[in-house]
Amino acid sequence: MFKELRRKDRSMDREQAIKLLESAPYGVLSTAGENGYAYGVPLNYIYHRGNIYFHCAAEGHKLDNIAYNDKVSFCVVGHTEPLPDKLSYRYKSVIVFGKAAEVHGEEKEDALIALVKKYSGEFEEKGLECIRENGINTKVIKINIEHITGKARL
Repeated sequence: MFKELRRKDRSMDREQAIKLLESAPYGVLSTAGENGYAYGVPLNYIYHRGNIYFHCAAEGHKLDNIAYNDKVSFCVVGHTEPLPDKLSYRYKSVIVFGKAAEVHGEEKEDALIALVKKYSGEFEEKGLECIRENGINTKVIKINIEHITGKARL
């Protein structure tokens, strides 16, 4: 169902790919809309309990696309460094394929708390207050990972 990585010599194992998912500051969500165009949007996220979660407003382009087609991809890129003499780059990247869906209740709150801890750990109380006040107006989307590939040139 999913293509194999062409450059097997640069393949990362699953554990390495997950480490990058856990540490990268942001990723790019790619969706497909009913107009046939791909839409890639950078966003913050959390890799949590084997899934990817992100939060967003109650409406928008990415949600419209997910409603049309729940199959998505999500890409993160780790440290990059130009290698001018080799006409290349040093990098790490991970691409995830999965299905996206809104979550509710405890799962939603748990994901929001995990996001606060990742991005605003020193301000956890303030983050929890924000969740209590604004959580109702915030959507949380989970990407249920079906396939993951990692690639690196070190």
